[in-house]
Amino acid sequence: MTHPYRILDPSHPSPEFAAKCALAIMAKAPLPGKVKTRLSPPLTPEQAADLNACFLRDTVASLHAATQAAPAEWVVSYTPTGEEAAFRGVLRDGAFLIPQRGDGFGERLLVTAEDLFACGFAAVCLIDSDSPTVPAAEFLRAASLLLAPGDRAVLGPSEDGGYYLIGLQQPHARLFEGITWSTAVVSAQTLQRAGEIQLPVELLREWYDVDDIGSLARLHSEFFDLQSTVPRGYPAPETRAYLAKSRIDLRNAALAMESHA
Repeated sequence: MTHPYRILDPSHPSPEFAAKCALAIMAKAPLPGKVKTRLSPPLTPEQAADLNACFLRDTVASLHAATQAAPAEWVVSYTPTGEEAAFRGVLRDGAFLIPQRGDGFGERLLVTAEDLFACGFAAVCLIDSDSPTVPAAEFLRAASLLLAPGDRAVLGPSEDGGYYLIGLQQPHARLFEGITWSTAVVSAQTLQRAGEIQLPVELLREWYDVDDIGSLARLHSEFFDLQSTVPRGYPAPETRAYLAKSRIDLRNAALAMESHA
Protein backbone atom coordinates (compact mmCIF):
# COMPACT_ATOMS: atom_id res chain seq x y z
CA MET A 1 0.00 0.00 0.00
CA THR A 2 1.37 3.41 -0.94
CA HIS A 3 1.37 6.41 1.34
CA PRO A 4 1.39 10.17 0.69
CA TYR A 5 4.21 11.16 3.05
CA ARG A 6 7.73 12.50 2.59
CA ILE A 7 10.22 10.08 4.14
CA LEU A 8 13.34 12.01 5.13
CA ASP A 9 16.70 10.52 4.19
CA PRO A 10 19.69 11.54 6.35
CA SER A 11 22.03 10.77 3.44
CA HIS A 12 20.36 13.53 1.42
CA PRO A 13 20.35 16.77 3.42
CA SER A 14 17.99 19.47 2.20
CA PRO A 15 18.72 23.21 2.15
CA GLU A 16 15.04 23.83 2.99
CA PHE A 17 15.80 22.80 6.59
CA ALA A 18 18.77 25.12 7.10
CA ALA A 19 18.27 27.51 10.05
CA LYS A 20 15.15 25.57 11.12
CA CYS A 21 14.33 23.53 14.20
CA ALA A 22 12.86 20.04 13.79
CA LEU A 23 9.94 19.44 16.15
CA ALA A 24 9.96 15.65 16.05
CA ILE A 25 7.26 13.50 17.67
CA MET A 26 8.48 10.06 18.73
CA ALA A 27 5.51 7.95 17.66
CA LYS A 28 4.38 4.40 17.13
CA ALA A 29 2.05 3.57 14.27
CA PRO A 30 -1.49 3.64 15.75
CA LEU A 31 -2.20 -0.07 15.49
CA PRO A 32 -4.55 -1.97 17.88
CA GLY A 33 -2.64 -3.94 20.49
CA LYS A 34 0.59 -2.03 19.80
CA VAL A 35 -0.08 1.38 21.37
CA LYS A 36 -1.44 2.64 24.70
CA THR A 37 -1.59 -0.92 26.02
CA ARG A 38 -1.67 0.32 29.63
CA LEU A 39 -5.09 1.78 28.88
CA SER A 40 -6.58 -1.62 28.04
CA PRO A 41 -8.82 -2.26 29.93
CA PRO A 42 -11.04 -0.27 30.24
CA LEU A 43 -10.33 0.72 26.63
CA THR A 44 -10.39 -1.96 23.98
CA PRO A 45 -7.22 -2.27 21.87
CA GLU A 46 -9.09 -0.55 19.05
CA GLN A 47 -10.14 2.33 21.30
CA ALA A 48 -6.59 2.68 22.60
CA ALA A 49 -5.30 2.91 19.01
CA ASP A 50 -7.97 5.46 18.12
CA LEU A 51 -7.06 7.53 21.18
CA ASN A 52 -3.38 7.31 20.25
CA ALA A 53 -4.24 8.67 16.82
CA CYS A 54 -6.13 11.55 18.46
CA PHE A 55 -3.13 12.34 20.66
CA LEU A 56 -0.96 12.45 17.55
CA ARG A 57 -3.34 14.70 15.62
CA ASP A 58 -3.56 17.13 18.52
CA THR A 59 0.18 17.19 19.12
CA VAL A 60 0.78 17.82 15.42
CA ALA A 61 -1.77 20.67 15.47
CA SER A 62 -0.05 22.24 18.47
CA LEU A 63 3.34 21.91 16.80
CA HIS A 64 1.95 23.36 13.58
CA ALA A 65 0.85 26.41 15.54
CA ALA A 66 4.42 26.78 16.81
CA THR A 67 5.83 26.55 13.28
CA GLN A 68 3.71 29.55 12.27
CA ALA A 69 5.63 31.71 14.73
CA ALA A 70 9.16 30.27 14.51
CA PRO A 71 11.38 28.82 11.75
CA ALA A 72 10.57 25.18 12.44
CA GLU A 73 9.07 22.07 10.83
CA TRP A 74 7.17 19.28 12.54
CA VAL A 75 8.28 15.73 11.80
CA VAL A 76 7.02 12.33 12.92
CA SER A 77 9.78 9.91 13.92
CA TYR A 78 7.97 6.61 13.61
CA THR A 79 8.21 2.92 14.30
CA PRO A 80 7.90 0.28 12.98
CA THR A 81 9.31 0.82 9.52
CA GLY A 82 6.92 -0.49 6.91
CA GLU A 83 3.76 0.72 8.69
CA GLU A 84 3.70 4.18 7.12
CA ALA A 85 0.20 3.55 5.74
CA ALA A 86 -1.13 3.31 9.31
CA PHE A 87 -0.78 7.10 9.52
CA ARG A 88 -3.19 7.64 6.62
CA GLY A 89 -6.07 9.74 7.88
CA VAL A 90 -4.00 10.80 10.89
CA LEU A 91 -1.36 12.97 9.21
CA ARG A 92 -1.87 15.33 6.29
CA ASP A 93 -0.52 14.42 2.88
CA GLY A 94 3.09 15.51 2.44
CA ALA A 95 3.92 15.27 6.15
CA PHE A 96 7.58 14.68 6.98
CA LEU A 97 8.30 11.21 8.41
CA ILE A 98 11.61 9.72 9.47
CA PRO A 99 12.03 6.06 10.54
CA GLN A 100 13.34 5.35 14.03
CA ARG A 101 16.54 3.34 14.27
CA GLY A 102 18.33 1.77 17.23
CA ASP A 103 17.64 -0.89 19.83
CA GLY A 104 16.84 0.80 23.14
CA PHE A 105 14.83 3.95 23.77
CA GLY A 106 17.87 6.11 24.50
CA GLU A 107 19.59 4.95 21.34
CA ARG A 108 16.48 5.65 19.27
CA LEU A 109 16.30 9.18 20.69
CA LEU A 110 19.94 9.87 19.95
CA VAL A 111 19.88 8.37 16.46
CA THR A 112 16.71 10.29 15.59
CA ALA A 113 18.47 13.50 16.60
CA GLU A 114 21.56 12.55 14.60
CA ASP A 115 19.45 11.70 11.55
CA LEU A 116 17.55 14.98 11.69
CA PHE A 117 20.76 17.00 11.99
CA ALA A 118 22.07 15.03 9.01
CA CYS A 119 18.91 16.00 7.10
CA GLY A 120 20.01 19.62 7.47
CA PHE A 121 18.15 20.93 10.53
CA ALA A 122 19.93 23.48 12.70
CA ALA A 123 18.29 22.25 15.92
CA VAL A 124 16.17 19.30 17.01
CA CYS A 125 13.42 18.78 19.59
CA LEU A 126 12.39 15.22 20.45
CA ILE A 127 8.81 15.20 21.74
CA ASP A 128 6.73 12.44 23.28
CA SER A 129 3.34 11.39 21.91
CA ASP A 130 1.66 11.05 25.33
CA SER A 131 1.08 14.72 26.16
CA PRO A 132 -1.57 16.19 23.84
CA THR A 133 -2.28 19.23 26.03
CA VAL A 134 1.23 20.67 26.29
CA PRO A 135 0.77 24.39 25.52
CA ALA A 136 1.93 25.33 22.02
CA ALA A 137 3.83 28.22 23.65
CA GLU A 138 6.25 25.70 25.18
CA PHE A 139 7.12 24.27 21.76
CA LEU A 140 7.58 27.78 20.40
CA ARG A 141 9.82 28.70 23.33
CA ALA A 142 11.92 25.56 22.81
CA ALA A 143 12.46 26.28 19.12
CA SER A 144 13.32 29.93 19.82
CA LEU A 145 15.87 29.01 22.50
CA LEU A 146 17.53 26.43 20.28
CA LEU A 147 17.81 28.75 17.29
CA ALA A 148 19.56 31.41 19.37
CA PRO A 149 23.39 31.56 19.38
CA GLY A 150 25.31 29.33 21.80
CA ASP A 151 25.18 25.68 22.74
CA ARG A 152 22.40 24.63 25.11
CA ALA A 153 19.77 21.98 25.66
CA VAL A 154 16.10 22.47 26.42
CA LEU A 155 14.14 20.12 28.68
CA GLY A 156 10.39 19.90 29.19
CA PRO A 157 10.03 17.96 32.48
CA SER A 158 7.04 15.72 33.16
CA GLU A 159 5.42 15.42 36.58
CA ASP A 160 6.28 11.71 36.68
CA GLY A 161 10.02 12.44 36.57
CA GLY A 162 10.52 11.97 32.85
CA TYR A 163 10.36 14.58 30.13
CA TYR A 164 7.99 15.40 27.28
CA LEU A 165 10.64 17.25 25.25
CA ILE A 166 14.39 17.38 24.92
CA GLY A 167 15.89 19.91 22.54
CA LEU A 168 19.42 20.02 21.19
CA GLN A 169 21.66 22.24 19.10
CA GLN A 170 23.94 19.29 18.42
CA PRO A 171 23.64 15.57 19.19
CA HIS A 172 25.21 15.23 22.65
CA ALA A 173 25.36 11.46 23.12
CA ARG A 174 26.08 11.80 26.86
CA LEU A 175 22.53 13.04 27.50
CA PHE A 176 21.19 9.59 26.57
CA GLU A 177 23.77 7.38 28.25
CA GLY A 178 23.20 5.58 31.54
CA ILE A 179 19.60 6.78 31.86
CA THR A 180 17.16 4.56 33.75
CA TRP A 181 14.38 4.91 31.21
CA SER A 182 10.68 4.76 32.17
CA THR A 183 11.39 5.70 35.78
CA ALA A 184 10.95 8.77 37.98
CA VAL A 185 14.64 9.73 37.69
CA VAL A 186 14.92 10.25 33.92
CA SER A 187 14.77 14.04 34.05
CA ALA A 188 17.15 14.28 37.01
CA GLN A 189 19.66 11.92 35.40
CA THR A 190 19.48 13.88 32.14
CA LEU A 191 20.24 17.12 33.98
CA GLN A 192 23.12 15.36 35.72
CA ARG A 193 24.55 14.24 32.37
CA ALA A 194 24.27 17.80 31.07
CA GLY A 195 26.19 19.03 34.09
CA GLU A 196 28.93 16.48 33.42
CA ILE A 197 29.55 17.95 29.96
CA GLN A 198 28.95 21.54 31.15
CA LEU A 199 25.96 21.99 28.86
CA PRO A 200 23.50 24.69 29.93
CA VAL A 201 19.88 23.53 30.09
CA GLU A 202 16.79 25.71 29.77
CA LEU A 203 13.70 24.28 31.47
CA LEU A 204 10.22 24.53 30.01
CA ARG A 205 7.00 24.45 32.00
CA GLU A 206 6.39 21.14 33.76
CA TRP A 207 3.49 19.13 32.30
CA TYR A 208 2.01 15.63 32.52
CA ASP A 209 1.94 12.49 30.38
CA VAL A 210 -1.22 10.49 29.67
CA ASP A 211 -0.06 6.88 29.80
CA ASP A 212 -2.28 5.11 32.33
CA ILE A 213 -5.88 5.15 33.56
CA GLY A 214 -5.19 7.67 36.33
CA SER A 215 -3.65 10.24 33.98
CA LEU A 216 -6.37 9.63 31.39
CA ALA A 217 -8.99 10.30 34.07
CA ARG A 218 -7.12 13.50 34.89
CA LEU A 219 -7.23 14.53 31.22
CA HIS A 220 -10.94 13.78 31.15
CA SER A 221 -11.41 16.00 34.19
CA GLU A 222 -9.45 18.79 32.52
CA PHE A 223 -11.82 18.64 29.56
CA PHE A 224 -15.20 18.13 31.20
CA ASP A 225 -15.11 19.00 34.92
CA LEU A 226 -15.77 22.72 35.24
CA GLN A 227 -14.64 22.59 38.88
CA SER A 228 -11.33 20.93 38.02
CA THR A 229 -8.15 22.59 39.30
CA VAL A 230 -6.08 20.94 36.56
CA PRO A 231 -4.26 23.67 34.61
CA ARG A 232 -5.62 24.10 31.11
CA GLY A 233 -3.16 23.63 28.27
CA TYR A 234 -3.59 23.09 24.55
CA PRO A 235 -7.32 22.33 24.03
CA ALA A 236 -6.62 19.06 22.14
CA PRO A 237 -9.95 19.10 20.27
CA GLU A 238 -9.52 15.67 18.62
CA THR A 239 -8.86 13.96 21.94
CA ARG A 240 -11.64 15.85 23.68
CA ALA A 241 -14.16 14.93 20.99
CA TYR A 242 -13.16 11.27 21.09
CA LEU A 243 -13.48 11.03 24.87
CA ALA A 244 -16.86 12.75 24.71
CA LYS A 245 -18.07 10.32 22.05
CA SER A 246 -16.67 7.13 23.61
CA ARG A 247 -18.38 7.69 27.00
CA ILE A 248 -15.85 5.51 28.82
CA ASP A 249 -16.32 5.62 32.61
CA LEU A 250 -12.79 6.72 33.41
CA ARG A 251 -13.52 8.00 36.91
CA ASN A 252 -14.75 4.61 38.14
CA ALA A 253 -12.01 2.77 36.27
CA ALA A 254 -9.36 4.91 38.00
CA LEU A 255 -10.95 4.38 41.40
CA ALA A 256 -11.09 0.62 40.81
CA MET A 257 -7.40 0.55 39.93
CA GLU A 258 -6.53 2.53 43.06
CA SER A 259 -8.49 0.13 45.26
CA HIS A 260 -6.50 -2.82 43.86
CA ALA A 261 -3.14 -1.08 44.09
